[in-house]
Amino acid sequence: MRLLPILGITFIDILGFSILIPLMPFFVKKFGAADVVVGVVFATYSLCQLIAGPLWGNVSDRIGRKMVLIVSQVGSTISWTLLAFAPSIPIVLLARALEGLSGGNIGVTQAYVADLVEPKKRGQAFAYVGAAFAAGFVFGPATGGWLAQRYGFTVPFLLAAALQLVTLVITIVMLPESRSRSTEGVQAAVSVRDIFGSLADKAVAPLLWLRLFYTLGMYGWFSSMTLILHQQLGWNVAETSYVFATFGILQVVLQIGIVGRLVSAIGTRMATNLGMVLCLTAFVLVPFATSFALAAVLLVLFGVGISIENAAFPALASDASPDDRRGTVLGVVSGLDSLAGFLMPPIVTGVLGAFGVAPAAAIIAGMVTVALALGVIQTRRAGQAAPSLSATPAE
Repeated sequence: MRLLPILGITFIDILGFSILIPLMPFFVKKFGAADVVVGVVFATYSLCQLIAGPLWGNVSDRIGRKMVLIVSQVGSTISWTLLAFAPSIPIVLLARALEGLSGGNIGVTQAYVADLVEPKKRGQAFAYVGAAFAAGFVFGPATGGWLAQRYGFTVPFLLAAALQLVTLVITIVMLPESRSRSTEGVQAAVSVRDIFGSLADKAVAPLLWLRLFYTLGMYGWFSSMTLILHQQLGWNVAETSYVFATFGILQVVLQIGIVGRLVSAIGTRMATNLGMVLCLTAFVLVPFATSFALAAVLLVLFGVGISIENAAFPALASDASPDDRRGTVLGVVSGLDSLAGFLMPPIVTGVLGAFGVAPAAAIIAGMVTVALALGVIQTRRAGQAAPSLSATPAE
């Protein structure tokens, strides 16, 4: 029951955000832009998130999660409204930059959940967050695709702005603060310098490097997925949106019925590795997915893999983070995600436009392969360390 407000906010927030993903490539192409410009638009948002994400996570450790969420929602409402009336690519880039700079939602939401849930139950809690996330994807893409097909792009973008406004009201009225805002808590909070210290922290740095390579692959895929489906299968904006909605249904079923129990049963490290194996298998199939049947197999493998990953990794990172720096560490995770989102979309969409699907898919698969190798190494080291600690005789 304590998680219901943040789950509701997550659902509505992603419902609005998910309108964007299948529409944006078609929206950018409407201005006569090349494939690589689609990647630049995605990268602009991520570059600004790279700057803002860790800082918002650190601020949330100091003043509380709620105020940061409010700032983020105000910025998102303004940026979506600006995007709805954008007359050119520069204004599109401005709108995406504004949302990126104001956006601290994901990392702060994860920190909020971790504040409220004891460590052994975090895998299940993040599965619920993943289910709320996925439920937004059920309705957002389908709604956006249908509205864009009938009324153009302005209406779905204005709907997304209205949904952000709803989350703002819910946050102000219903969401309790999860952290103490006492003077003592503020004095104990970490400084901005500690954000960069996390990258050298022996407890969390290996996980951060794993996350970076994994999200390099993910952002390469998300930025090119719509273009690839259009190129290989001829799907238009409505058909692509309905595929995203179906993908969201799969995510909800997995997160509610399977993923939480799976993560609890096999542990967060093994679950993280399993998720990457499934995603990697899906990416290997990308060049061959020229039929609906194989594309469906690819999307199911990817859907299961990312469902497991989205529940397991935040719990793993939360467990490795000190209590008073959890928001900062998860903010750093969000910042690394944004670094990947800045680097990969222009690269993968540029390669896709110049050389085709297979080289673009090879880049994506290569990044996830590196992440999986790091995950396997870290799991083995953790397994070797545990027996040696337990075997140490008591003095």
